[in-house]
Amino acid sequence: MKDPLLFTPGPLTTSATVKAAMQRDVGSRDADFIELVGGIRSELLRIAGVSREQGYEAVLMQGSGTFGLESVISSVIPSEGRFVVLANGVYGERMATIAERLGISTRLARWPENESPQPAAVQRLIEAEPATTHVAMVHCETTTGILNPIDEIARIVKAGDREFIVDAMSSFGGVPLDLSKLEIDYLISSPNKCLEGIPGFSFVLVRREALEATKGRARSVSLDLLAQWEGLEGNGQFRFTPPTHALLAFARALEELREEGGVSARAARYRANHETLRAGMRRLGFAEYLPAERQSNIITAFRYPDDPNFKFEEFYHRLRARGFVIYPGKLNQADCFRIGTIGRINEKNVEDLVTAIGH
Repeated sequence: MKDPLLFTPGPLTTSATVKAAMQRDVGSRDADFIELVGGIRSELLRIAGVSREQGYEAVLMQGSGTFGLESVISSVIPSEGRFVVLANGVYGERMATIAERLGISTRLARWPENESPQPAAVQRLIEAEPATTHVAMVHCETTTGILNPIDEIARIVKAGDREFIVDAMSSFGGVPLDLSKLEIDYLISSPNKCLEGIPGFSFVLVRREALEATKGRARSVSLDLLAQWEGLEGNGQFRFTPPTHALLAFARALEELREEGGVSARAARYRANHETLRAGMRRLGFAEYLPAERQSNIITAFRYPDDPNFKFEEFYHRLRARGFVIYPGKLNQADCFRIGTIGRINEKNVEDLVTAIGH
């Protein structure tokens, strides 16, 4: 049976060659595999515009992107620390939930799902929270697809001498980012989004100086970020069983990103996908939830049509029968469904989806 096209924010449609890269078995302690892991770590830093010589490290962590987030939150905030989360969707709120479950003193600052945290408001918030040690936010909030202004917020956070944590799960590799210019201490992402790999692990790009200062803070054994980095540095190996096949696939996915022309070229493809989708859906009478100036090219939330006969479950299953998978909505204030425009898809695939929706 032919696989459907995944119009989702990940896991997403991957290339045949990424899938094929998994068709072999490797030992986790083999020299070739250790070299492959080292190459992945270096390439991730290069994509982010930094290097080890500039004081940055890439730490790979087993599990989904949420595992990576929890490894950072549980490992870097001291017992006496104060964590402020800037949220405009469920993924920002998830960071606060993780911290609260860990017993970390947390302030959750909410914005409407169709608005970004405003720099002036963040400035006032930080001034009102003098005990704050760490501030976190999501770059592309996949609840709606909104792209948040991490560059402006980073300057405010660092000016206040706090550390900045960014969930770049749905943006890294599809939105140009230069960590050498952005004042981010911890950036977390995963392979199965814009980098077009498969699920199985996450990664953290971190300032080495900040990471080394976290000794003794970890609240978990398996998610201890500093210990994971020290293990990779010591012998090149994961401390616990690595997702070998996912790493083989990811190494190939990174090669394909280079072959495509890097992040800027991939971002251009995603933008063309998004523009094709937006134009086609508007022709069919669908309206986007976000205004165009706040919308990313990653995923788009569309309002339910004003038709009492519209039932999302029926809509979803009819599209799935035609070979297209979309996402339900996650909004609190509006009934929406979501369509992703990332992964190994192109404008023709998007046109085919719009045609299927029209029928």
